[in-house]
Amino acid sequence: MRSLVLDIGNTAVKAGCFADGLIRETATGLEAGQVRELVQRWQPQRLIVASVAGEAALSVAELRELLPGRVLEFVPGTTNIPLKNVYATPHTLGADRLAAAVGAASLRPGQDTLIIDAGTALKIDLVTTDGTYHGGSIAPGLRMRLRALHEFTGRLPLLELPTGDATVSLTGDSTRGAMLSGVVNGTVAEIDGFVAQYRRRWPALGVVLTGGDATFLAARLVARIFVVPELVLLGLNRILTYNVDE
Repeated sequence: MRSLVLDIGNTAVKAGCFADGLIRETATGLEAGQVRELVQRWQPQRLIVASVAGEAALSVAELRELLPGRVLEFVPGTTNIPLKNVYATPHTLGADRLAAAVGAASLRPGQDTLIIDAGTALKIDLVTTDGTYHGGSIAPGLRMRLRALHEFTGRLPLLELPTGDATVSLTGDSTRGAMLSGVVNGTVAEIDGFVAQYRRRWPALGVVLTGGDATFLAARLVARIFVVPELVLLGLNRILTYNVDE
């Protein structure tokens, strides 16, 4: 089956083209016209769309006009998924969090897995060996932390993250260095601390890292992790397949 997956996030629209369960092509930062062009070129038999954004670049109604009868909108708490969801408020759960959990569970079936999505927000979620999604935690992402330091103080500058291989000193000897240490090293310590706490309860726990800052963080973490940049797309395609097969 040829399928198209659309993940409409807080900062970008991402797309994944799948054929026979394998991802063949990805794109990010798409505008509405580019999404339409991709639909016309890829000619998917099925399409799934998930959105955490208030206003999407292309509405579900428009997509259904392009592919009548072939569009599934992923709505946590309503759409069937191949996991047991015990989140207390499933209708408030972000589609990206649940899709990432489904993706990780499909890569590590029958294993305790911690999913870390390092994007606009830092999201950590747990799936256990019995295929149960439990929920997790949400905190500001790296750039959100830097922006907050600037916007909620009178004199701190707005900083960009350093390049991927740049060293961030533990002890900053300038305002810039101190801010980067607090944000970058603080986030790394936060993630490593969460992983350590979870592993005390689930010793065989595996960790899957995804999101825009995954590569940046991966090299700095003590925890052993598995980086999967397209985890949300993989999870959405798994959800689409699960619903079509049913």
